[in-house]
Amino acid sequence: MSAPLPDNAAGPDLEEMAALLERSGAYRVQRKLAPLVTRKAPADVQLRTGLFVDTETTGLDVGRDEIIELAMVPFAYGIDGEIYAVGAPFEALRQPSKPIPREITAITGITDAMVEGQSIDPCAVAAFAEPAALVIAHNAAFDRCFLERFSEVFITKPWACSMSEIDWAAEGYEGSKLGYLAAGAGFFYDRHRATHDCHAAIALLAKRHPGTGRTGLEQLLERARTPSWRIWAENSPFDLKDVLKARGYRWNGEGIGGPRAWYIDVSADQKDAELAFLKREIYQVEIEILVRRIDAYDRFSARV
Repeated sequence: MSAPLPDNAAGPDLEEMAALLERSGAYRVQRKLAPLVTRKAPADVQLRTGLFVDTETTGLDVGRDEIIELAMVPFAYGIDGEIYAVGAPFEALRQPSKPIPREITAITGITDAMVEGQSIDPCAVAAFAEPAALVIAHNAAFDRCFLERFSEVFITKPWACSMSEIDWAAEGYEGSKLGYLAAGAGFFYDRHRATHDCHAAIALLAKRHPGTGRTGLEQLLERARTPSWRIWAENSPFDLKDVLKARGYRWNGEGIGGPRAWYIDVSADQKDAELAFLKREIYQVEIEILVRRIDAYDRFSARV
């Protein structure tokens, strides 16, 4: 039996051991997510406040389901796409009007006992979010809809999506879900709780990725600043729906934010070609087509 190490003896250098395993080519080492280190921004870099948000809900239907957990993590970023500091989070639980479905508890770990008697103050949420120059979520189309219903402050803010507005495939990742991205970036964390998800996503935004050598945030800001165009294929022939679907059109069955019709979002340099396609292949006549300009202030909102 080996003798125990004295109290002042140095233990094994875990990072050196991890590096040795990685150099062997036979192992990949996952590191636990560590807090980002605060650093001073260069004098010529203008700093802004970003806010990463994440919600856990009783389901996917924004009209019926409810928020049961909200986390908001502020961070200081430069217009150069670098993150310089991460602030203390806002995190709160909320008791919904009905029991939490078992499948939601299985995913999130949030039980009825944990949320009993808990509430989230909309005024406190609005005050915390007000300084943000940009709100980001991983699947903003989901979180924005729930949060706009909860507090009007989220209607007034520009939004960005770390899932859809970064070309993760071009960076060498196999998927865009947060867990896949974290594993591909070499770290793990306690998943499916709102604050942990926020910190993991911020780490991915701060990281320089192998495909382009750019930070995730730099790419995100570039996409968020660029307007897009929503084109509606109103009253399109039913027998051509598969043509539209194959081209990337989506069906707005609820008529929220526009007509009950197929639609697609395109960039400015794709707009004229898409309008020409609809007139030539779908309507086969000259027709006025409904088009709307979309920017970060209304992108991902149910109001569009």
